[in-house]
Amino acid sequence: MDVHKNYFDRVHKWGILWDIGALLMLLCIPVAVSFYLGAWPAGSVLAKVMPKLMALYWLTGVVEVVTYVPMLGAGGTYLSFVTGNITNLKLPCGLSAMENANVRPNTEEGEVISTIAIGVSSIVTTLIIAVGVLAFSPVLPKITAEGSAFKPAFEQILPALFGALGASYFAKHWKLVFAPVIVGVIVLLFAPGMGVGTLMFITIVAAVAVALLLYKKNWL
Repeated sequence: MDVHKNYFDRVHKWGILWDIGALLMLLCIPVAVSFYLGAWPAGSVLAKVMPKLMALYWLTGVVEVVTYVPMLGAGGTYLSFVTGNITNLKLPCGLSAMENANVRPNTEEGEVISTIAIGVSSIVTTLIIAVGVLAFSPVLPKITAEGSAFKPAFEQILPALFGALGASYFAKHWKLVFAPVIVGVIVLLFAPGMGVGTLMFITIVAAVAVALLLYKKNWL
């Protein structure tokens, strides 16, 4: 119990420190640009714009924390929020690692596997991006330009990524797929501009509700 408590105390301590540090570094970039250019946004403009932006993102911010923490654990969540790209990379990576290790989310084993997987993913992603930028920067503008034969392929990268990641889960848990997919499509028909975090929360609620119903009916 002492080891368990000590582990999570250290995870929360360093996770909070690194998250605050990352936030300060992000804020330092526009401050540095303003210092260098000698141009600062007017307070009246910020007071007019910020409430609209906060109303747009505060719900997504809260929903993402509530949604990701039970799946990724404390360590994986802190790492994911520092390194970013959670929905596209960190979340699938953590879930896939736990599935391959035959451990469940929100357990001690799942906590360790998720944290290690997301940490390795962050390192590998950084290395691949660095190599990719150096290797492809001379030719990337040409193959993504209008009229390029490769441009349509680059427009389908995200659908291809999510399709490949979701196919295995859909095949294994096909009874649970219909509800979140149908609910997601209906929500997007009426609110096409909804944020990913909010949409994910809605579909997860639909999936959990249907899973409980199917379980009670002994259909799972």
